[in-house]
Amino acid sequence: MQSPICAMLGIEFPLLAFSHCRDVVVAVSKAGGMGVFGAASLPPERLEEELAWIDDHIGGRPYGVDLIVPNSFAGKGEDRRELPPIPDAHKAFVAGLLSKHGVDDSNLALPATGGSLGDNMREDGAAKLLEVAFRHPIGLIANALGVPPQLMLDLGKQHNVPVAALVGTRDHALTQVRAGVDILVVAGGEAGGHCGEVATMVLVPEVAAAVEAVGASTPILAAGGIVTGRQMAAAMAMGAHGAWTGSVWLTTAEAETNPVVKEKMLAASSRDTVRSKSRTGKPSRQLRSPWTDAWEAEDAPTPLPMPLQSLVSEPALRKVDKLSEGGHEGAKALATYWVGQGVGLMNEAMGAGQVVQQFKEDWIAACERLNGFVRE
Repeated sequence: MQSPICAMLGIEFPLLAFSHCRDVVVAVSKAGGMGVFGAASLPPERLEEELAWIDDHIGGRPYGVDLIVPNSFAGKGEDRRELPPIPDAHKAFVAGLLSKHGVDDSNLALPATGGSLGDNMREDGAAKLLEVAFRHPIGLIANALGVPPQLMLDLGKQHNVPVAALVGTRDHALTQVRAGVDILVVAGGEAGGHCGEVATMVLVPEVAAAVEAVGASTPILAAGGIVTGRQMAAAMAMGAHGAWTGSVWLTTAEAETNPVVKEKMLAASSRDTVRSKSRTGKPSRQLRSPWTDAWEAEDAPTPLPMPLQSLVSEPALRKVDKLSEGGHEGAKALATYWVGQGVGLMNEAMGAGQVVQQFKEDWIAACERLNGFVRE
């Protein structure tokens, strides 16, 4: 395909797949797209293991790594041991919510520090992950929140590896262009995980026009609710050069997703998600459940800033996941995960390679349909 994304990344089809599962990354890259491994929560030694495995199984195909180094969060620039304490009200709220659903709230002691995610969000922690990543033949490095740290930009240039950054507004996109980012991932509010408020159908052409107006040629990957090839074709008609996807891989055979949550996703409609700060402290879209509903209630405590809110939510949700897989009914009800509004179109479980092939076929059919409207 004649897309600048394909030329820049050395891939056949401009479909990028963000996943925390190494098997998905390998399958997508082998099928002609590019898998991007989500490494934000891993300590350096684990990242080394995962990337070594990918290198051994991907057959030389290109793949990327995604980190989260936000421009602002609680405790940024401070000793991680000096993060503010978790308020008792938040601890009590979680304990009460779990108890209401028959989940034992014991052994949920909050870690004394931010853990791997909190460490990795700081530039010194991110530097350790970057050191690991650039020891491997990665073809892309991406930052999921804000302008990439200067070290990421410098290492990208040094190793000839494109740097991508996610944006949710026109102004953020122009800031990234001025910072020297190589690829803009333009994520609409339909996206799973961290997302803004502007819809993909509005944001993509808005950013494309703004980038063109300043004379830049930075390629755009559309993101947010895109789970089919026809949506990808529509985004490219609006000015994108390809698609960045995440949610669609969560229900694949290779995905690490909790089987209970997979079943929920396959049965969900596009209305069964909620955009909330309750999981990380920044707005992110998740599968709706009694857990998310409780945090949206009037009597719920206000979510803490990133990364403190993760210290409240993640220990509890890990326990919920484990119990739900064992058949605990209360935990099955509470179980949730990040997913976009495109979940309503994710109705069939299949392999990641099959999903890529379906994207290609659907994209071609959509383009042929559009061409059919033009008189010769």
